[in-house]
Amino acid sequence: MYRLFYMPGAASLVVHWMLIETGASYELVRLDGEAGEHKQPAYLRLNPNGLVPLLLIDGRPVYEAAALALLLAERHPEAGFAPPVDDIRREVYLQWMLHLANTVQPAFRFWFYPTEAAGESVVAAAQTRARTQLEAAFQRLDDHLRAHGPYICGSFGPTAADFYATMLVRWSRHLPKPALQWPSIAALVERMTARASFQQLSAAEDLSGWP
Repeated sequence: MYRLFYMPGAASLVVHWMLIETGASYELVRLDGEAGEHKQPAYLRLNPNGLVPLLLIDGRPVYEAAALALLLAERHPEAGFAPPVDDIRREVYLQWMLHLANTVQPAFRFWFYPTEAAGESVVAAAQTRARTQLEAAFQRLDDHLRAHGPYICGSFGPTAADFYATMLVRWSRHLPKPALQWPSIAALVERMTARASFQQLSAAEDLSGWP
């Protein structure tokens, strides 16, 4: 049994979406970010980082969005979230999962929270650097999809990396140059958001108006 602690549109989105895809039983616990519910002692005992997502798996707390996406792929092989270990496309899958988690997602944090680095004095510089990193990452992803698509692992079909990438593309919607301006990324998002699971996710998290 799964129990997901989430905030609409946050990093928990990819976990929520993949849970829908699995068809597994799960419960949702919505946290109020503005009220700081994710910073309260009861929550911090489960996730000391004070962030979402947090997934209880048979009562056991597990966190970090990328780790949970990888874990759901392993726990639900029937969903086809990852190429098998002996499939050469596994290399591409793992490379892009870690790239999205270690390079792209941190750049978004610098964009959204530019004062974290060194205070108010660095806001402009931090956001400029973040924008440069993000646009370079979007170009790399677009190049990859154009050469090897239609999904990140090509004809294998949508993997956890595609669900993860779609979430991050959504985060870019208010950037000066949103990721949907790259044509191969836009085509991927169109395929991913046409899935029935996204319609269910969108209704649950009130993602209306995107893409």
